[in-house]
Amino acid sequence: MTPFLLADIERAVRSSWSADTCTPGFRPRWSPDNPARDQCGVTAMVLNDLLGGELIRGEVHVNGERVDYHWWNRLGMGVEIDLTREQFRPEEIVTGGIVIPRPPITEWRRLREEYELLRDRVMEKLSQGRETVSASAAC
Repeated sequence: MTPFLLADIERAVRSSWSADTCTPGFRPRWSPDNPARDQCGVTAMVLNDLLGGELIRGEVHVNGERVDYHWWNRLGMGVEIDLTREQFRPEEIVTGGIVIPRPPITEWRRLREEYELLRDRVMEKLSQGRETVSASAAC
């Protein structure tokens, strides 16, 4: 089986974001001009599915006050992956970062539908990519 490359995963994730995969309360501010906006939680969970590692949660501050949380991933040897960091405006500063244990999906009260939608889209794109590689390798 051909392994997924990080570039393939990133491409599949970024092309799968939409208003219906972002945090529901923030959908009105989502835009294709800033597609990473409010996608961090579901993106971190999908990457955790694919790559394992730890879920990291930091705080987003504006003028010294916490206005939100931000999620990303930490893999082995301290390697961090944050596919949504570009969502922030200059005045939004991400601080800290603590490991948050992944709760079982049966306990999720928020973002379950958005996560499942993003996960399914990403997996479909990755499997299509594998089919393309397999077809070209057969030639």
